[in-house]
Amino acid sequence: MHNSNAETRTPQSVDEALRRGKDILARCSSSPRLDAEVILAHVLGMGRAALLARPEQRLDVEAEGMYSGLLERRKRGEPIAYLTGHKEFYDLDLVITRDVLVPRPETESVVEACLADLPENEEVTFADIGTGSGAILVAVATQRPRLHAYGTDISPEAIAVAAQNCERYNISGRVRLFVGDLCEPLPKPVNVIAANLPYVPPDEASPEVATWEPNVAVFGGGADGSALIRQFLGQAPRYLLPGGTIVMETAHSQGVIVSKLAQAAFPSAKIEVHKDLARYDRIVTIRHS
Repeated sequence: MHNSNAETRTPQSVDEALRRGKDILARCSSSPRLDAEVILAHVLGMGRAALLARPEQRLDVEAEGMYSGLLERRKRGEPIAYLTGHKEFYDLDLVITRDVLVPRPETESVVEACLADLPENEEVTFADIGTGSGAILVAVATQRPRLHAYGTDISPEAIAVAAQNCERYNISGRVRLFVGDLCEPLPKPVNVIAANLPYVPPDEASPEVATWEPNVAVFGGGADGSALIRQFLGQAPRYLLPGGTIVMETAHSQGVIVSKLAQAAFPSAKIEVHKDLARYDRIVTIRHS
């Protein structure tokens, strides 16, 4: 009589699977239980709250196999967003692929700073330079229904992801996306520019970021990582309307140098450095007179 373990073994419950996932990820993640919950919820096609409400639910063989495979990928350091294809950002659920940087919570500070200078009920224009997944662009545009926006990125693959996210939130009619170098594709000057450009110095990226995320979206070039920021600030005066604002995210070590570069590009502008959610001086605003 054939009696394999695969046929007689009791399927794992959600609770058992989560405990196993936490154990597997304990050494490679700062939040192993949360990671396991997000991965399993994705595998089962439900939210985390629904998952946690069903601790006794049994996984079928296909779900167990998919869950085990994703745990192994996470164990090797692959970001959760690449495993699930999604990332929450500013109350949005964005499509994410390995062609784009994973949006960080601290970048929500850029969104807030942009919204502060974009009136709610006026027709205003906005550009997101180096848009990647479109995280900043979509977050700003969904909050300002009369906004007309542009997004640029040097990566055609990134622009394709941004287009998906614009469609997902029904803003495609108000957004134009361009493949190109920084500000150069913009058809005209705008009221507010966001620029979360690659800024990491060559030796400062974590192994996880350097291994898994697209290096073109991480490393800013030059010894201090500010080469792309310098290039952007060289272009920006031609693309910002009088009275407009630029909001930039930088490394916490770059606030002073970027402020000086900004003042050189916009001699009469008011330059400010703001703290991000982690209390680092990383958000630079330029208010053009």
